[in-house]
Amino acid sequence: MPTESTIQTQMPFLSALKGDRIIWAVIVLLACISVVGVFSFTSSLAYKLDRNSGYYLAKQLSVLVVGLLIIFFVHRVNYTKFARLSTLLFYISLPLLLYTLFFGAEFNNGSRWIRLPVVNLTFQTSDFAKLALFMYLAKSLSQRQGNIKDFKKGFLNVLWPVAFTCMLIAPANLSTALMLGATCCILFFIGRVRVRHIFLLAIAGIMAMALLFTVSKLTGWGRAETWEQRIEDFLGSKKDDGKKSEVFQVQQAKIAIANGGFFGRGPGHSLQRDYLPEAYSDFIFSSIIEEYGLLGGSFLILLYLIFLWRSILIFRRCPYAFGAFLAVGLSVTLVFQAMLNMAVNVHLVPVTGLTLPMVSMGGSSIWFTSIAIGIILSVSRYVDDMEGLGTKKQKPARRGKKGSSEGADAGHEERPLEESSASAPLPIAKTQQPAIA
Repeated sequence: MPTESTIQTQMPFLSALKGDRIIWAVIVLLACISVVGVFSFTSSLAYKLDRNSGYYLAKQLSVLVVGLLIIFFVHRVNYTKFARLSTLLFYISLPLLLYTLFFGAEFNNGSRWIRLPVVNLTFQTSDFAKLALFMYLAKSLSQRQGNIKDFKKGFLNVLWPVAFTCMLIAPANLSTALMLGATCCILFFIGRVRVRHIFLLAIAGIMAMALLFTVSKLTGWGRAETWEQRIEDFLGSKKDDGKKSEVFQVQQAKIAIANGGFFGRGPGHSLQRDYLPEAYSDFIFSSIIEEYGLLGGSFLILLYLIFLWRSILIFRRCPYAFGAFLAVGLSVTLVFQAMLNMAVNVHLVPVTGLTLPMVSMGGSSIWFTSIAIGIILSVSRYVDDMEGLGTKKQKPARRGKKGSSEGADAGHEERPLEESSASAPLPIAKTQQPAIA
């Protein structure tokens, strides 16, 4: 049976891939599912727009190739550099969100996109804001572990970035704001924030959401009617004739899932792709179930769960708070978004407009997701290199040599022994660790 070193000798490019190999495998599998799915589910779209059937395949393939390259280059960067960039990126994201709210491109009465004038690229500023927020929040939590349980000195300092970001996203994209707030609450819990403070934050969030809905309803500004309609459709509101009114795309998604059964209709044999709006984007999961059955849908869910499990292992192994919070925060929000998208497809929650990460057809959203995955792998790469150096450093102690400092790494002398426990990392005074050799 070939060893890992033998495989790397036969395929040299594998030696350039650092970090968790299982996460790498999951990402490649998701990319393959995306390419096959988009090619199948965009056939009717290509026909309607009079395009070649391979146009969207080539487009999605190029986007994913660029995404994989982004992951590769980002994961080669020492993740501690993101701590230095986090403050700058966060303060850039706030005016971008404000600009998008008033001047962004509109869809369903919501401004979510802005267009870069030179490259003519459209992207959602909320994707950039999510990434910047979690980098900034991971840094703030790691720096304030000593007084994080204090409401004024600790909690308020990590709360205001979340509140400002969600407040700017919510009017145009409430589902993303709610997902972001919930994920931050999970990160607060992991970061040792008092449970009662998180509970008060949840109550304040509900009150803020009710206030936003009321103001939007009274003034006509915002998306109150869209939110109300989605909730009524989800609950099964009745028309004047007494029949249930459901969103057309949800109906078609249910039919697609029913057609799929356990084993599916087979690749390329979807029927609902001709009727289901966004079969290649928001509702790609139901389309996958139609072609590959519940077996294929379960496999896709398993891939996301494996990704989360491996990220949690990185969190447990990382001895420094910033890297641990960064890895778990980015992974939780990615998997949470995936689960919400799947829940919409099977009609467990109202329609949200969230895509399936690394699977739905997209452009800039896939690239921002790739940056987040690259950062997670960067943390994993650092942990792997550190543990390798740590093993070499501990060998003299096993031989009975005491006080030997030859070959010792200065950075590893700062590692608290307790920080490798299964709980959250212990407080640290600095977010900068030694550079990776």
